[in-house]
Amino acid sequence: MNCSCTPSTHTQRSRRLGDESGAPYATLSEAELLRAAEILRTRGALDDDHRIAYIGLDEPDRREVAAGADVPRRARVQLLDVGTGLARDISVDLAAGELALDVPIEHDVSGQVPLLQEEHALIRDLLAVDEDWLAALRLRGITDPATVALAGLSAGRYPIEGEAGRRLARVLAHHQPTPQTMPWAHPIDGLVAYVDLGSRSVAQVVDTGVMPIPQETADYHVPGTFGPERTTQKPIVIQQPEGPSFSFDGDVLRWEKWSLRIGYDMREGLVLHGIGFEDAGRVRPIVHRASIAEMLVPYGDPGPVRFWQNYFDTGEYLLGRLVNSLELGCDCVGDITYLDVPIADARGGVKVLPNAICIHEEDAGVLWKHTEQFTGTSDVRRQRRLVVSFFVTVGNYDYGFYWYLYLDGKIEFEAKATGLVFTAAYDERTGRFASELAPGLAAPYHQHLFCARLDMAVDEGPAVIDEIDVTTVPIDDGNPHGTAIGFTATRLTSESGAVRRANASVGRTWRVSSATATNRFDRPVSYVLTPEGTPVLQAHPESVIASRARFATADLWVTEYDPEERYPAGAVVNQSVGEQGLPAFIGDDAPLEPADLVLWHTFGLTHFPRLEDWPIMPVDTCGFVLTPHDFFDRNPTLDVPASASSCSCAHEAPGHGGDPHHTPHSHHLPVSPSSHAH
Repeated sequence: MNCSCTPSTHTQRSRRLGDESGAPYATLSEAELLRAAEILRTRGALDDDHRIAYIGLDEPDRREVAAGADVPRRARVQLLDVGTGLARDISVDLAAGELALDVPIEHDVSGQVPLLQEEHALIRDLLAVDEDWLAALRLRGITDPATVALAGLSAGRYPIEGEAGRRLARVLAHHQPTPQTMPWAHPIDGLVAYVDLGSRSVAQVVDTGVMPIPQETADYHVPGTFGPERTTQKPIVIQQPEGPSFSFDGDVLRWEKWSLRIGYDMREGLVLHGIGFEDAGRVRPIVHRASIAEMLVPYGDPGPVRFWQNYFDTGEYLLGRLVNSLELGCDCVGDITYLDVPIADARGGVKVLPNAICIHEEDAGVLWKHTEQFTGTSDVRRQRRLVVSFFVTVGNYDYGFYWYLYLDGKIEFEAKATGLVFTAAYDERTGRFASELAPGLAAPYHQHLFCARLDMAVDEGPAVIDEIDVTTVPIDDGNPHGTAIGFTATRLTSESGAVRRANASVGRTWRVSSATATNRFDRPVSYVLTPEGTPVLQAHPESVIASRARFATADLWVTEYDPEERYPAGAVVNQSVGEQGLPAFIGDDAPLEPADLVLWHTFGLTHFPRLEDWPIMPVDTCGFVLTPHDFFDRNPTLDVPASASSCSCAHEAPGHGGDPHHTPHSHHLPVSPSSHAH
């Protein structure tokens, strides 16, 4: 990593995630992953012809855990026979040494299991000797296939003759004349290969015509390429001389009044369980489980080379296994605790990924502040937040996933997108659907859409959900001057009726309220989901990608909790059949009043690349917020002390001078001791 940092100003601690393997929701430990592979081999399921495409915790039904049931520790496995292309869905009982579930994954019913890392090497080997591919390269002046960087990409599922039932990848290429060359600057356009991974053959080479390869360099990683570095920055030092305010008990993290279990999955990445907040001597549940359950990157170039470019980075590529090892002072600054995570490979071995999760706390500005003219006091408190994050690299793009917990009970998620845009050659046709970033270099329009799965548990028990819109109140006897401000609350009573779109013009939010717990005024306690309200999937509703990613056509879906409903696009996403996942989950139109509610929230970025995004893209962000609403009986941060600094942060108002009879200097002078001035 090319990072200039000053380690002496930072503190690093490391822990191994998954060592507390006895808890129902604990991440599978290294020993448990190895045990699962051993059982698979003993039962004849894992041998030289089979590969583990996915393995993770087979999470127990949360209702059974809440009831105190003794739930078994199980691993859920998607297994691929590389010889036949057949796949199986298996649940391994780690204690009993048995296969609790073993059913086939039907290609025609669901799709293909995720791409294997070894299949990318297979693609390189096949194209290195394919005559049609080599001839197409020679037409473009490239005689050495070793100077071509290949992107083996998920194929999607299109009505193309001869593709039904085949395990496929589609391959785009970029020129890399030297190992130091940034290849994304030099797309080899008009050319795409279709590779049959099952038969280990090149199914088709599509050549629509030679296009010039852009030549301008993008080697930002080579010092001096774009001029000397600036010398104006002075050091910023972040220190916590007494250490962090959080602590661990196994995998359970405690900070201020928050507690939660940290988990990790090779598909979803970071998983948070049991998020709760201590209030009046007890921990009050808020969210049972939170994760980013899917991530979709649909491209908008409809041409013959790239019409199929739509990636499910979670379900097709398993973004959790693409995690970065984070660097102190570069990715994370301050007093940092890192978590190492164990990840199984395709043959059942285990690799521990160091520094995969970063945990730290940081100042977050003013928490609350007031200067009071009547008492002559001025008070201010600083906000701070706990940050739990990880970063992944998926081909050309890099994504940061950040969960924030605040002192006042707010939960926030932020996705950070950076890296390099996927490139093409720029011409008159692509100019309709792409930006020109360098001479002859195009970046197609695209989106980055994330789907958060929020298994809510607001004070435990069943809940209801209301859609809240700000409204204009009519002029009538109760509002004679037209100054009233109102809102409407629409109860969402069934799954089919809870497929909703955001609406910023009315400030639309969604409020999840307990059906049993109330505050001191006997009103239901609740948490509110506030969306950013940016565009969802822009592909035509009748398109293939809209059918496969139907979840991304709405901002919100709400379902009744079902332990088998884990992924918004379905359990099997690669080359998937349409209308899986959420459309199927709501097929029974279960009632939601009240119920154990799961919120599925889609949000993201629509990216029209700009010159400033090249050759590397500054971070762009998106996300959502969960905010307490009548959850607490008053501001839960009244006990936050003033900052320990040279100022007390709680003092007399300016100009008061300590004289109780002094009139404050103000443009809003009080007219009587009982006046209420804002």
